[in-house]
Amino acid sequence: MAQGGVAELSGGAVALEKSLQTLFEANLESLLGVRFLASEFITNEGGRMDSLGIDENNSPVVIEYKRSSNENVINQGLFYLDWLMGHRKDFEWLVLEKLGKDAAKAVDWSGPRLICIAGDFGKYDEHAVKQMNRNISLIRYRKFEGEGVFRT
Repeated sequence: MAQGGVAELSGGAVALEKSLQTLFEANLESLLGVRFLASEFITNEGGRMDSLGIDENNSPVVIEYKRSSNENVINQGLFYLDWLMGHRKDFEWLVLEKLGKDAAKAVDWSGPRLICIAGDFGKYDEHAVKQMNRNISLIRYRKFEGEGVFRT
């Protein structure tokens, strides 16, 4: 950047999905208001939820990451959210282990959340989410040159 001037930062996707996940997991509470519970949580059906957390309203949160777009992140996330709803005791046990008895008793199942984080989403993704009766957030990210700063 020239002295006293500005320079455009080119944004793009991260090289590896895991680096995106690691960055978000280390900063979940400040970025999304979600307390981190687990990474790569394995279901009894062989799947792995990228991140599990609990939000400020004590609602369960499933977070799925994709480096770019068009990778079925919403469908995958909905599958895991549905699994979680059928395995509430597993989640409450995890909360008990990580945050204690009071937090486990306070889990609110009335509005579990799915947060999908990707480089981009298509207009059909956004439209589909609006049609569903679920608490789903689509978050776009960009990695900027230089300091490696992410913006959501």
